[in-house]
Amino acid sequence: MQKFIFLGTPHVAEETLRALLAAGFLPSLVVTNPDRPAGRGRVMTPSPVRVLAEANGIPVYMPEMLDDEAFAHLASVEAEYAICVAYGKIIPERVIKLYPKGILNIHYSLLPKYRGATPTEAALLAGDAETGVTIQKMVYELDAGDVIAQEKIAIEPTWTVRELRPKLIELGARMLVTVLPKYLAGEITPQPQDRTLASRCGKFAKTDGELILSTENATDNWRKYRAYADSIGTYFFEERGDKKVRIKIITATFDGTTFTPLRVIPEGKSEMNYIPKI
Repeated sequence: MQKFIFLGTPHVAEETLRALLAAGFLPSLVVTNPDRPAGRGRVMTPSPVRVLAEANGIPVYMPEMLDDEAFAHLASVEAEYAICVAYGKIIPERVIKLYPKGILNIHYSLLPKYRGATPTEAALLAGDAETGVTIQKMVYELDAGDVIAQEKIAIEPTWTVRELRPKLIELGARMLVTVLPKYLAGEITPQPQDRTLASRCGKFAKTDGELILSTENATDNWRKYRAYADSIGTYFFEERGDKKVRIKIITATFDGTTFTPLRVIPEGKSEMNYIPKI
């Protein structure tokens, strides 16, 4: 089997690595971010990828930067290709060129649509009826690599990012283990993306989750609620007496006309059913 390196850090990468291991693909080296403080106690915590790799006896490398020292370390492995899933760092061009068969990357959109860090959220914010997964051959330009494989998935109208993301992760992992042998055997010719159709999606701020509860904003509110459900969340402000109270939305519904919060957490209080101010 041809030697390869796996680069990844969070749970999405861990699940992909787990699928590779189950299919018999054992990386010669796993590259992940160094341990970071986590939780209320700010305890130094290894990445999910590191935990899985070490449990399977795979060497782990955790550079802070992909500098000269890291480049030399990666080059010493003499791998034929690499797989990168949510690594968390920009891969320098000289690292990309290290591998004769390139670096394969899983991106959770139908490239060239939604190049960037938040493609799943972008699809929900746009109200798209479908999205998908692309396996691309990485180049030194954001998500602009040639397409090796692509599959679509329908987005159910009631799904938030919590329901959609796991399905994309599962699809991407399944695609990778299916496509990889064919790609390595030279049976797949990567296809260039159409640059004229490219769109971008970036990170968002906590303030992006603020909603104005009104009929006019109902559709946008529903889309934001779905998109931000497992990250920044959504909230609104309500006048209560002489105070302006920030109210975080936990669950909500949308009937096509009206967006209705169901469970909320008013600032300084516990979770409760939402009772609109009269």
